[in-house]
Amino acid sequence: MNRFIEGTDRGQVTLFPDRLEDWIDENNPVRVIDAFVDALDLKDLGFERATAAETGRPGYHPGVLLKLYVYGYLNRVQSSRRLEREAGRNVEVMWLTGRLAPDHKTIADFRKDNGAAIGKVCSQFVELCRRIGLLSVASVAIDGSKFKAVNNRDRNFTKAKMARRMKQIEESVERYLHQLDSADRQEPTAAITSRVDRLKEKIGKLGEEMGRLKALEVQMLDAPDEQISLTDPDARSMATSGRGSGVVGYNVQAAVETDHHLIVAHDVVQTGSDRAQLAPIGQMAKEALGVDELDVVADRGYFSAGQIKECADADITPTLPKPQTSRNRKKGMFVKADFRYVADEDAYVCPAGERLPWRCVTEEGGLVVSRYWTDACGACTLKDQCTTGKERRISRWEHEHLVEDVQRRLDENPEAMRQRRETVEHPFGTIKMWMGATHFLMKRLKNVKTEMALSVLAYNLTRVMNIIGIRPLMAAIGA
Repeated sequence: MNRFIEGTDRGQVTLFPDRLEDWIDENNPVRVIDAFVDALDLKDLGFERATAAETGRPGYHPGVLLKLYVYGYLNRVQSSRRLEREAGRNVEVMWLTGRLAPDHKTIADFRKDNGAAIGKVCSQFVELCRRIGLLSVASVAIDGSKFKAVNNRDRNFTKAKMARRMKQIEESVERYLHQLDSADRQEPTAAITSRVDRLKEKIGKLGEEMGRLKALEVQMLDAPDEQISLTDPDARSMATSGRGSGVVGYNVQAAVETDHHLIVAHDVVQTGSDRAQLAPIGQMAKEALGVDELDVVADRGYFSAGQIKECADADITPTLPKPQTSRNRKKGMFVKADFRYVADEDAYVCPAGERLPWRCVTEEGGLVVSRYWTDACGACTLKDQCTTGKERRISRWEHEHLVEDVQRRLDENPEAMRQRRETVEHPFGTIKMWMGATHFLMKRLKNVKTEMALSVLAYNLTRVMNIIGIRPLMAAIGA
């Protein structure tokens, strides 16, 4: 007796349901996609061909292609060719598109030509989340993560990479020339002749490679950041957290709401550093949440006096640690934090108890700073722990109180960094897992931004369906 579950005989005639509707459960996520896209004003959002042309061959409605892409990114199927296959075999996709099966070129062109409109769709869903009360907390965690582009590391050149590669070629040529000299001193044989020919061929190829690199070096030095990428011209070489590692790609910035962990704002930039991103992404998050004031928590990579000032001017309250970059700390000497500022006297008090009064105002790195020092350093018993100069001088930025407020908030809420990590790092990990080994499939910054918008939309959709359920979300969309 067969105790296994048996499948249907492939030769058996079956009567499938007459309607696609019978195949799609009421709690299927594709119903959310269908309802959300149908509720959008695609023409107002700027989608091309949202209004049918009166002449020519009829085209696909942008709503059909948008549903296809949202479904794809929700189910880790980002490739246009894979979406083309899904449209011909996937019952959910057939239900979603009404059994339309556009070719991969049509699907790819839709994403390429409607980047700005797709970005607005992502914003529309964030607005929906705000409207139904999921974004009621005016607090976000901000972070950046490096996403790989289609550009291989070997096809990206910086000054350091170029110099290293040229040095390797020169060393190889020198080694082959030495081997040729050795071969010339030996008795000529067929084997030696063959070896000499191979060495000459290698030297010739290395010479061609050196010529190619010198031509690329001219292009590289003409670039604004002295860097070029041959596959995706907009991709940039960026350092990652791993020691000695790096990636050729883009820096994705995200602001994640601290209550329900929804991505309320995001951007894609070409600079590997986060230092200039705190205020821009904070203002984007503030606008998305529709609040007058916003609390932001970020890591030390975002610390910048100028950015903190911009945040204060925009009613954004940042909390983040200050990088410990002082050389004195590494030497076991006193650092600026060991000097106490007395606001009433506009003076600093050193670890030895001496007062450093205000002396002058100057400009350092574009910032207006005051200078403080005392003449008592020469006789101080702690001088060796403080400075090797004649006296210890302290600089104070004119808006230093803003930086001090940031440190005070961090001291009062030491759990802020843990909250930041638990809030913002998980979405990045999830999205990267969905994207696969090569995160972005398209070239150029504007197209990469489109891909990121679709990924963020898919993440937020999944998150909200898990929080409130599919039917309540559909009810909110139709409200």
